[in-house]
Order: sequence, then structure tokens, then C-alpha cells
Amino acid sequence: MVLTDSLHHVVIVGGGFGGLYAAQALKNAPVKVTLVDKRNFHLFQPLLYQVATASLSPAEIASPLRLVLRGQKNTQVLLDEVVDLDPQAQKLYMKDGELPYDSLILATGVSHHYFGNDHWQDDAPGLKTVEDALEMRRRIFLAFEAAEKELDPEKRQAWLTFVIVGGGPTGVELAGAIAEIAHGALKQDFRAIDPGQAKILLIEGLDRILPPYPPELSAQAAQSLEHLGVTLRTNTLVNNIADGVVTVKQGEEEEVIAARTILWAAGVKASSLGQVLHERTGVSVDRAGRVMVEPDLSIADYPNIFVIGDLANFSHQGNSPLPGIAPVAMQQGRYVAKLIPAKQQGKTPPPFHYLDFGKLAVIGQNVAVVDLGFLQLSGFVAWLIWVFAHIYYLIEFDNKLVVMVQWGWNYFTRGRGARLITGESVLPLLPGRSLTQPEDNQVKVKA
Repeated sequence: MVLTDSLHHVVIVGGGFGGLYAAQALKNAPVKVTLVDKRNFHLFQPLLYQVATASLSPAEIASPLRLVLRGQKNTQVLLDEVVDLDPQAQKLYMKDGELPYDSLILATGVSHHYFGNDHWQDDAPGLKTVEDALEMRRRIFLAFEAAEKELDPEKRQAWLTFVIVGGGPTGVELAGAIAEIAHGALKQDFRAIDPGQAKILLIEGLDRILPPYPPELSAQAAQSLEHLGVTLRTNTLVNNIADGVVTVKQGEEEEVIAARTILWAAGVKASSLGQVLHERTGVSVDRAGRVMVEPDLSIADYPNIFVIGDLANFSHQGNSPLPGIAPVAMQQGRYVAKLIPAKQQGKTPPPFHYLDFGKLAVIGQNVAVVDLGFLQLSGFVAWLIWVFAHIYYLIEFDNKLVVMVQWGWNYFTRGRGARLITGESVLPLLPGRSLTQPEDNQVKVKA
């Protein structure tokens, strides 16, 4: 297809599931497509926890956007970040230029939400980006290395205590994976410590983990985690996180937990572009900053602006907004990609309707829970469904192949070959800490 200025220009902001699926679905449409993202790759976020726990490397779950879309002659990819927009002039403002549009699709997702405690972020990183995953991986494996060198039993136990805040799918998957690392992958690797003595605590504010799942599956997931050695703390709120200490409250009782590795999986908030859209158009946003959308995923008074994926609050189906999961974003991307050309032809397609094919969460090797609506499964069969579903939705064939091979190798060896410690603070010791030297001749290491 030869691009001309007369073609309807569809601009997509965000190369996640919603944005990428919309771009792919517009391949043969009589439109010009521009996809803008501040990263040059699509990230398969459902497997990001496996990068954080060394089962996979980042390149195995990421696909360059230009490579994925290079066969689409009507599509251009721009590496830039959108910072503002003018809905009247139908123009986007990027860090490096301006971009006009006829139809706009915003799919910029969400980030971590610390519920007003953003100062916890340095002590308890979340998991949304490759950098987040690598930082988690660094902290997890540095903890075991530091424990191996620690002479004080109390401080050693703090290094071997892992606290995950949030009992949703991400928290459950992280807790199960860390338990498998401690009891399996690292079992023979240390001399001064037994990694199996690690304490993994999963903290959830509600009365059960995996709240969106049926109670029976939540109970089975809890039992599986406890079998792996994970301690569950439900009905427990985090009051403070600072200096390797987590303060939690259960009922009227408060407890202080010494833990040098604290991971955040408790909440998300919409990207800053949602607030920009609110200020420029007056569209309503919810408490998490998600944009309230119309039944066709457009926003009020602006039928050519669409918001999809985690950034959207779609409350026109059921008693609560659609969940922020990949299948929702995929279906919304495809819907908008069909809607835009149809509207150019004067047609009015029916409102968006999400087809829920089920929810999946993995607890550990051979153990998962699957809610298909008409059928709930747990254990090995559920794990197989989880494995094949994730392989199927990986974007590129080479990623599918590499991940299958890596998972097969990990399954039989129980190894985690991506156990690389990268980044700053390779020696995670407090200033003034000495392993064997006397106090007056100690080597100080920057924390």
C-alpha cells in the first residue's frame, strides 16, 4: 500500500498488548498508522516475573516493534514519548516533535501504585518494566550472597527473609518462584547457609489471596504456596517500609519484620497520560487515574479518541470495570482497529464486549490454578494450560521456540540459568560492615 496524505491517520500511543494488537489489526485497512512508544520493543508482561526470578532472560519475552511490524507497509514506528495533546487541533506533542492525527488510540498502561507512599519505592520495587525485573533479580540473588558472608545470625536471617506485598497473580507467582529458588535451584550452591531456611512471606490486605478468583481456587493456591514453604499473611496491612524493615498490622496487632528483600505487587495506577487527557478534554478518571470510556472505548465528546488496555476504565459490562489483564487489552485493540474503518464508511458497529476465556495463575512447577468460568482447575493440568496459553500468545516464533526450550531445560534440571547479578551495589553490605577484618581495619562498601 502506498501511503498518501489523504489517508485517514491513526496514531497509536503505546506498544503493549492493546496498542500492538490494534496496529496489527489495521494492517490491511485503508489508513495510515503511526505507532509511538518510548521503548523500541513490545514486552510480554505476564512472564516478567520469570525474568525477575531468573527463569528467562529479557530478550526472550521482548520483541522489537519494528521487527514485528516491518511487513505492514501502512505502518510507521516512532521512538518517542508523548507528553501532551491538543484535542481541538488533533495534535500530539512528543518530547521530540509534534504529530497530527485523525483518530487517536491511547494504550499507555499503568505503573506501580503505593497508595500515597511513593517513598517506599526504593525499598520495595514493583514489577512493570524490564528494568524492574532486573532490579528484583539483583536483589533476590544478592540477598543469598550477602547471607553467605554474614556472621551475625539475626542479620543473616534478615537477608534470608523475603516479603512480597500483594496477593494477586503477580505476588503469588513471585512468592512461588522465590520458594522454588530457595528450595531447589540454590540448594547445593552455598556452604555457610542453607537457602532452604529462607522465609518467604506473602502479605495480602484482603481475607484471601487471588481475590478475583473463586474462593475454592484461592484456597487451593494458598495450600500449594504453603506446601512450597511460603507463609501467607491475609487480612494484613503494611503500615511502613523503611531501612530493611516492614511494619504490618493485622487487626489491632502490629508486627515489625526485618527483611532485606521487599517486593511490591499490591497495586497499579494509570500512566500520566490519563491525567493529561483529563485536563485537556475534561474526561472523568477513576481513583487509580484510569480514563472512563464510552461503550465503544471512545471518550465523552471526542469520538475520535480511544483509550484501551489498562489505561481504560470500561464499566459497561458487569458490576465492576474490566480487569487490567492482557486478554482485555488484546480484544480492545482489535475492536478499535475494526471500529475506525467502519466509522469512516458511515457504519456503527455494536459496543465493545469482552469475551472472558478464563483466568490463569501459576504457583510453581507443575502447579497452577485456572478459572474457565464453567470449569475450575488446579494442579498439573492447570499448569499445562498455563504453559501452552503463554507460549501461544508470545509475539514472535523465535521467542516461542526459545521459551519452550528454556522451560523444558528448567523443568528437568530445576536450574535457573539467568542468575546474573547486574547493576550497582554488587556487594550489598552496610557501610562499616566487616566480614573478617577487625573494626579498625574494616573495608567500607557503599550500600
